[in-house]
Amino acid sequence: MSRLEELIAELCPDGVPFIPISEIGTLRRGKRFVHADAVDKGIPCIHYGELYTYYGISTVTTKSFVREDLASKLRYAHRSDVIIVGAGENDTDIGIGVAYLGDNEVAIHDACYILSHNMDPQYISYCLRTDAYHKQIKKYVSSGKICSISAEGIGKAVIPVPPVPVQSEIVKILDNFTELTAELTAELTAELTARKKQYEYYRDKLMTFGVFVEEPSNCVWRTLGEVCVTISSGKAKTKENYGPYPVYGSTGIIAHTNTAPYDKVKILVARVGANAGYTHLAHGKYDVSDNTLMLDVKAEYNLKYIYYQLVNANLHQYAKGGGQPLVTAGQIKKVQVPIPPLPIQERIVTILDRFDTLCNDLTSGLPAEIEARQKQYEYYRDKLLAFSQADGSRERRFP
Repeated sequence: MSRLEELIAELCPDGVPFIPISEIGTLRRGKRFVHADAVDKGIPCIHYGELYTYYGISTVTTKSFVREDLASKLRYAHRSDVIIVGAGENDTDIGIGVAYLGDNEVAIHDACYILSHNMDPQYISYCLRTDAYHKQIKKYVSSGKICSISAEGIGKAVIPVPPVPVQSEIVKILDNFTELTAELTAELTAELTARKKQYEYYRDKLMTFGVFVEEPSNCVWRTLGEVCVTISSGKAKTKENYGPYPVYGSTGIIAHTNTAPYDKVKILVARVGANAGYTHLAHGKYDVSDNTLMLDVKAEYNLKYIYYQLVNANLHQYAKGGGQPLVTAGQIKKVQVPIPPLPIQERIVTILDRFDTLCNDLTSGLPAEIEARQKQYEYYRDKLLAFSQADGSRERRFP
């Protein structure tokens, strides 16, 4: 019998209570600060966007700082508080938590909530990443250009609350499993990175006709304004009804909708923000937000060839503005690309498609192995956090 099984048999043999988050502690919303308030050294702070991209289950330090003269206007988290994200461009990760284990107070952005409680903070953080929890809060997430959830919505979700020794033992197991998974994933990622660098090398050479294909004498240069029928942006999205069709924004798919005004394959270029200039293809039926440009390539050109040229061109270099970089349709129309005869365009696309499949196809190779490791971790995490209710029933009574 494992240590965890011994603790469960001793401390909660008849199951554990499932308690709403609003009853296990208090939820407070952070206070607003903006990009212009950031400094290299000042008051430690956590911005809501960093909960998606930077922090894991817990942290003892912060990545960012804000001006010290804002001290009286901010709201702070303290040791053992859990920081819960309350807004984002999609509803996938809204509601995840990060346990703050540092000794100094830390300012929290107003798109986050501070949960103060008497439980193991890392245990709560793990609970806030399970499928069971996210299925509960999904109905309380408001969709739109920015998705959000209220403290009341988060507070209605229930999580299992075993005795603290059981919580701590689960944290120990998951921490060890997380570390092992991270090590294995790091090894696979390093190999995949090497393959991608090889792919990028040959892609860059192909795009300048340096490998496999010599530049033909009748290769011409055309602006994207000449290559495309139109270059236009999507329309602002204020409210999305969940449906089968993806809505593309500056960070990729940001929502789903019941209406799909586009069904032609187009090149999409992120127009605004940190991803300005990022290029990808949209297939099937979809919608596009006003944060994204659509390039409708003329039929006489190989669309995939133009796409690869734009990826190679690094359109982010044309972004202007510090806090909110912007790429305009006017700038994109002036970008020039080399246009060889159509058979050579097709040959280049065939070669690059093979490299791309090798590096990026999640159904085979290293990316699939990385994905499998992550799914395995999530499966065991959710299993560890699946308890019988205290009444002996395994049926969970969610609100």
